[in-house]
Amino acid sequence: MTRHATDELVLLPLGGAGEIGMNFNAYGFGPEDGRKWIVVDCGVLFGREGNTPGIDLILPDISWLAERRDDVLAIVATHAHEDHIGAIHLLWPMLRCPVYATPFTARMIEGKLEEAGLRERLKINIVPLHGRLKLGPFDVEFVSITHSIPEPNALAIRTPLGTVVHTGDWKLDPEPLIGESTDANAFRRLGDEGVLALVCDSTNALVEGESGSEAKVREALSTLIGTLKGRVAVTAFASNVARLDSVAKVAKAHGREVALVGRAMHKIVAAARDTGYLADFPNVLDEEEAAELPPHRVLYLCTGSQGEWRAALSRIAAGDHPNVKLGPGDAVVFSSRIIPGNELAIFELHNKLAGLGVEVLSAEDHFVHASGHPARGELAQMYRWTRPQIAVPVHGELRHMHAHARLAESLQVPQAVNVENGHLLRLAPGRAQVIDETPSGRIHLDGQVLVAEGAGLARARRSLAFAGMIAITLVLDSKDRVAADPTIILEGIPEPVHEAVRSAVEGALRRYNSKRDDEEKLRETVRRIARGAAEDAWGKKPVTRVEVVRL
Repeated sequence: MTRHATDELVLLPLGGAGEIGMNFNAYGFGPEDGRKWIVVDCGVLFGREGNTPGIDLILPDISWLAERRDDVLAIVATHAHEDHIGAIHLLWPMLRCPVYATPFTARMIEGKLEEAGLRERLKINIVPLHGRLKLGPFDVEFVSITHSIPEPNALAIRTPLGTVVHTGDWKLDPEPLIGESTDANAFRRLGDEGVLALVCDSTNALVEGESGSEAKVREALSTLIGTLKGRVAVTAFASNVARLDSVAKVAKAHGREVALVGRAMHKIVAAARDTGYLADFPNVLDEEEAAELPPHRVLYLCTGSQGEWRAALSRIAAGDHPNVKLGPGDAVVFSSRIIPGNELAIFELHNKLAGLGVEVLSAEDHFVHASGHPARGELAQMYRWTRPQIAVPVHGELRHMHAHARLAESLQVPQAVNVENGHLLRLAPGRAQVIDETPSGRIHLDGQVLVAEGAGLARARRSLAFAGMIAITLVLDSKDRVAADPTIILEGIPEPVHEAVRSAVEGALRRYNSKRDDEEKLRETVRRIARGAAEDAWGKKPVTRVEVVRL
């Protein structure tokens, strides 16, 4: 492609810069008023009850890019984790561009499209491993790498102004057990060709050394599970197909039958089998069949390692799972890491299990998990291979990204740039620079409805959870006189506060003068007095609503 003097290569992160999750990176090429774009990944964050009550998923606000959708050439998925593909079925209608992915990732996206009723509208373009795409001014090469899911890919994005290596999520694992090892030769080749920028995972930039091998985890799981006598439940990220395979093989080696517990476990195993993985995965039992086995013969592979309240393990710990019961003599192995922010939910889950008499075993005491992200030693190796002019840390909280930038500088990378969501970063030989800030933010999936984060729903729900609600209905006649006793409903408020609120509202109505005060003043006066009475009696200010009904 011919290069023009006004052409620029830019990176626009709209998610995943300053947070772990919700990855969405757009690359643009061309003059300012005529850029063509490709999007790398389109992921979600999961809502947390403490911060976003009632919100299942959090998505990037891509409205700025959607206004330019005629110039968006494609979405290219690096791998199948939710924080990289979980928003495609929700945001694709805003872009309506082709989507490209390798076979396993395509299979996972297609499942989401099926559930969303989009399967007939959007056909995923399947790219073979090591494949290559030509998308307008972008030449995109898929480079195999290791992670904690099948078919993770780095992307070498070639343009007339230079090559960007976008790593996606990755680690260096000499024994990944499932899938290909990292293609070190490809990264060396890219380094020899010349890499303008390395846009790279920062999750473990504060962790020294190496992330560890799946083969070593399998050995440790076998040793540990061999010591357990009762029922065993292992909980792990369902997407870690190699880990599921390890657990199943370990179970078989110790004379245990495997039962999958949780919808995500069944979906991942089915997708892996459909795309040629898990060919020798043992047959699994139904939950009901497993419940009939002697305790030493069963192993449950469960969802819920992060304390998700609706997941299988939380239901087991609460004693309300229909088919799986655990108690004294049984054990639960947490073959996972604690994602920052989930500590309280996970420790509460540990305590509930302990309350049942279940032994809780985790990565704190046993080598039952290896991270899927590069520690500092692995990051250093990637920089030695690719030798970029510019380091752009992404996929991490700010502390991770800043540590990553300092590491890159210590490795003699000429420039390391910290970006935030919405920053438009120009990538040019010799210098990267933030040249603009575009509108960015978050969208909440509230049930089946997408709402802007700024709509205030989460804040309102937090207020309701903290101090409850007072709802008051006043009845006025045609002459604005009080025509009936008020109806007062108090939700989530201690009983001793009720009488104080009722007395205050009744006093306000006795003082009301229909000739002097209008309806709006009456409504606001009653609201203020009811809320104040609750605060005086309780020390908290409930959400207070007043409605007027006329006869």
